[in-house]
Amino acid sequence: MKRLLRSPRSKRVAQTVSVTAARLSPRERMLPGFLIVGAQRGGTTSLYRALSQHPLVAKPLWHKGIHYFDLHYERGPGWYRAHFPAAAAGRGTGGARSLTFESSPYYMLHPLAGARIARDLPDVRLLALVRDPVERAYSAHAHEIARGYESEPFERALELEPQRLAGEVERMTADPGYRSHSLQHQSYIHRGQYADQLERLEALVGRDRLHVIDSGDFFRDPAPVYDRVVEFLGLPAAGYPVFDRHNARPRQDMPEPLRRELREHFRPYDARLERWLGEAPSWRRGEAG
Repeated sequence: MKRLLRSPRSKRVAQTVSVTAARLSPRERMLPGFLIVGAQRGGTTSLYRALSQHPLVAKPLWHKGIHYFDLHYERGPGWYRAHFPAAAAGRGTGGARSLTFESSPYYMLHPLAGARIARDLPDVRLLALVRDPVERAYSAHAHEIARGYESEPFERALELEPQRLAGEVERMTADPGYRSHSLQHQSYIHRGQYADQLERLEALVGRDRLHVIDSGDFFRDPAPVYDRVVEFLGLPAAGYPVFDRHNARPRQDMPEPLRRELREHFRPYDARLERWLGEAPSWRRGEAG
């Protein structure tokens, strides 16, 4: 019996029951004050866990990524709100107000998520992490292979990407219920063109509600990066959490000609990140002009 209660299926059933119960009192639930919107394999789990340790930040009830604005929007706002703590839990010591949040890294890429967020959460703030897009693509491929969503070797998957993604955004826009396996799981280069995604979000929510984080800086020297995030969110300084790196996969050697080709492809996109970061992204610093 104890083994049954710990099974993944029993946990899913318990969560479903809890969400159903929580939907009976949606107005008593908090709504997120901020979202981590991506990028996938860019350090989102590490940032989520660091921010979860702040005394005025309340985690979602079950897991970090709810995927409401990309994959489950048809379930409605009551379903979404049921994933967050009761409003009473958002009252911190001394009357300070807590924030709740979630982290769904597909939000940054999904063509409909940004408009949904802007409409339903008009005051929410967005955190976006950017990582060396070549390394991110390689890591994402290993991640999707491990999860069974990819079967092709890395170089072949890159060759197939334009064909796989052709018309997918248009299908999603025409049919909001359409789910694109290729865009979600096989967009290795497309996901690393961060500037396109950031500019789309900026047009929807405004520049002042979008904060971009260089994950290379975050992992190398997390404290000042964390300070800027806390300031952006309007939270008081409360010391530092335990910083750790999560979901890192062992690197394998990428063929150097392919690496050079990808770095050249991403060069103009990386250059456009400078206005978001205030300097060249970490993976471009020290390059010859």
